Amino acid sequence: MAKNTICLWYDGEAAEAARFYASVFPDSSVEAVHRAPGDFPGGKQGDVLTVQFTVAGVSCLGLNGGPTFKHSEAFSFQIATDDQEETDRYWNAIVGNGGQESACGWCRDKWGLSWQITPRALMDALAAGGDEAKRAFDAMMTMTKIDIAAIEAARRG
Repeated sequence: MAKNTICLWYDGEAAEAARFYASVFPDSSVEAVHRAPGDFPGGKQGDVLTVQFTVAGVSCLGLNGGPTFKHSEAFSFQIATDDQEETDRYWNAIVGNGGQESACGWCRDKWGLSWQITPRALMDALAAGGDEAKRAFDAMMTMTKIDIAAIEAARRG
């Protein structure tokens, strides 16, 4: 187990979520599934208690803690993409698997976890500063999934 691991709370579906993430993102895997040695507030002895997994190189632990806590936008994964095809693939995988679109490149998976599917072209445009960045930012503010061609057109003015 990594020295620093993100712990994500699920209501009994940590293994399903981990398998989904591993199927969508490169450098992702499910390393271990641990079953509860006794009853716990979110489940019974023998239920999946924790799942060790990696998402795009980031170590995570899924905890099936029950319905008490929900995910919020206060925590999200930001996935940098290299082109529109990659942006579309990740976005469509998350939203198409029971997720929800949000604004400015954000979406939420069916377990309530937030994702920022962020093209590098957008980050480059915002980092440019000045009017170029402002135009790209204004264009982004009108989008759900980021459209790289529209960002680049806005950047050029």
